[in-house]
Amino acid sequence: MNRPVFRFAPSPNGDLHLGHAYSALLNQQMAASVGGRLLLRIEDIDLARCTPQFEAGIARDLEWLGIAWETPVRRQSEHFEEYAGLLGRLIADDLVYPAFMSRGEVRAAIAEMEASGKGWPRDPDGAPLYPGLDKQLGKRERERRIKQGDPFAWRLDTDRAAAGIGAALTWTEFSDVTVGSVRNVAAEPELWGDVVLARRDVATSYNLSVVADDALQGVTHVARGLDLYSATAIHRLLQALLNLPEPLYHHHRLIAGPDGRKLSKSQHDTGIAALRSAGFSPNDIRRMVGLDMT
Repeated sequence: MNRPVFRFAPSPNGDLHLGHAYSALLNQQMAASVGGRLLLRIEDIDLARCTPQFEAGIARDLEWLGIAWETPVRRQSEHFEEYAGLLGRLIADDLVYPAFMSRGEVRAAIAEMEASGKGWPRDPDGAPLYPGLDKQLGKRERERRIKQGDPFAWRLDTDRAAAGIGAALTWTEFSDVTVGSVRNVAAEPELWGDVVLARRDVATSYNLSVVADDALQGVTHVARGLDLYSATAIHRLLQALLNLPEPLYHHHRLIAGPDGRKLSKSQHDTGIAALRSAGFSPNDIRRMVGLDMT
């Protein structure tokens, strides 16, 4: 019988903080509880912000915390061709479209609708949905604009894709560290509108690459933060469209800072390296995140 496979998948665009430590330690604990494997994946598709220095820091922090992982480590930046292959299947099935609207054009379209007294729908994260005005462009016009070099992203026609599935989508959520009880959660991908699957500057996106990687690496259990709970609906839709296996999911609590907000690399929250330099021990970190395993 195959062993369960878990993964910790940070982006090397800053120092790991307590929230990352909690997620990594929880994945280690869950994998150990069921005799599973733990993988490390480096999600570095943002070539402008991700650096080898931050990746090296991730490895140092995880080793110091006592976390071991299998090698080789998968780096997303080394697999753009695989993501392009999956995107090509969606293009061939006419489930994505080139989105040419700039950020300014999107803001203007939304402002015009709101000025007329109509509310504009927003996704579960609070961001306005893409207007999709260029979804109505004919094939010839799309090809002309692509040929003349107009920048564009590939967006999923979410309503069309969901309708093509022909059945209600759900995902399976497991409850605790013992990977015990499970429940089915209704997936509502339409709440996200037409999400980006390949950016203007990078030939993939988080949503596309994460489902590709989980499938290609044989990941069976995904334990990640509650901030990705609703996005699982899009991941399930992509898995169904691309005939990829569905892992089990667990969305854990988020670690908040002293002011109550979620920890963030971009806001320079106290990192694991800084805590180590200040004299904290790995057991101190475990206690701080509520995972004292001594």
